[in-house]
Amino acid sequence: MKLDTTLTTRDLSEVPAAAKLAEDQGFDAVWSMEAGNDGFLPLALAAEHTSRVKLGPAVAIAFPRSPMSIAYASWDLAALSKGRFILGLGTQVKGHIERRYGFKWEPPVPKLREYIESLRAIFKCWQEGGKKLTYAGKYYNFSLMTPFFAPKPHNYDIPIYIAGLNNLILRMAGELCDGLHAHPFTSAKYLREYVLPHVNEGLKKAGRARKDFAITTTPFVIVGRNQDEIERARAGVRQQISFYASTRTYQIVLETHGWGDVAPKLNELAAKGDWAAMPKLITDEMLEVYAVTGTYENIAEKVRERFDGLLDRVGFYVPYKSAFDDATWRKVCKQING
Repeated sequence: MKLDTTLTTRDLSEVPAAAKLAEDQGFDAVWSMEAGNDGFLPLALAAEHTSRVKLGPAVAIAFPRSPMSIAYASWDLAALSKGRFILGLGTQVKGHIERRYGFKWEPPVPKLREYIESLRAIFKCWQEGGKKLTYAGKYYNFSLMTPFFAPKPHNYDIPIYIAGLNNLILRMAGELCDGLHAHPFTSAKYLREYVLPHVNEGLKKAGRARKDFAITTTPFVIVGRNQDEIERARAGVRQQISFYASTRTYQIVLETHGWGDVAPKLNELAAKGDWAAMPKLITDEMLEVYAVTGTYENIAEKVRERFDGLLDRVGFYVPYKSAFDDATWRKVCKQING
């Protein structure tokens, strides 16, 4: 298991220092988000100012962009980082695709399958010096690549991870991709009994083994120096879990533990804008299942115990004011990454 981190700054001028610090602290990878900023632009700065950490978007929203556009950005970042780039893609939900991005909503799983297949075809064309490009599908067709528009070949592989929750996309991830960005609202039981079986189906179909595939997420951690700090942290995590659990897409995570009836109640409260009432439906038992609790001294061990054999990469989801400082991060990174 490797410990990663996320670029939380939205200020591009702060990215070089943040990326250099993450590398120096011992994180194995640095991920960028698309939350009020572009997912690729910060990675160019991060790649330029680091030499070891892996980096990628977690995740870039695929459908508002052509696979060709994604391919160019990925190819350049792989070259700039000397092979440290990982392409993370996500589909987003219908409301965002139509109302935020202004694109037509189409069946996401078959469309994403073609997206990944066409990306592979484009990368292969470029690796072969811009030789004939051919990809024909229902949603994407590519048949033109001239030497002027073909980037310089390089030997760097570009792993593709996708974000996914339902059985169809999980199986496709195992079949076509190099990794899965699992949602932070997760549990060991959900990963073991729902995610892994579907991923393994896809791996089996492709003739691959689990060791050929990476699963990563940022599980919630509740951490403090004493019980008072831990209790304050529990309140922040309780609030964030109630927000995620109010989305019908994530109901399967609750149903895995027999709490499926909580989802519609949270959804109703969210529709009313009653955010204060929502955390009250997240019990202490739920917190123990969906978050890892510990002190700054033992949280690394607790996370490893919870997710060993289930996750290959983790980050810490800390939706509250914490006492993680430079020295603490260095210690935690050393405990997990060596």
